[in-house]
Amino acid sequence: MNPQVIGIGGIFFRSENPERLAEWYHQHLGIAPAGGNELWQSAQGVVVFAPFKKDSQYFPERQAVMINFRVKDLDALIDELRAKGVRIDEKRQDEEYGRFAWVYDPEGNKIELWQES
Repeated sequence: MNPQVIGIGGIFFRSENPERLAEWYHQHLGIAPAGGNELWQSAQGVVVFAPFKKDSQYFPERQAVMINFRVKDLDALIDELRAKGVRIDEKRQDEEYGRFAWVYDPEGNKIELWQES
């Protein structure tokens, strides 16, 4: 198979305060907001696109989308975010293909962080 999609081109979701939320993602995760002088340059690699059952408990039911970000050093990022007062889920998950942790943005959206093995 010759895949035509080779990475994430954009992630769009609703927000109560788009400007404030874009600034939060920029400040805490280094993701440049759309419309600025810089764009977010993602490292290329596997991206999982997986629909979940409507009643899945993997992320909050009121949340239509959960973003998974590939990270370099999961422990260091969690420590940095905790020091900045970001809400951190204490649950961790270790799999043969990587380690996972979860944090929440200011609007309560659950974000998955993944460090590849």
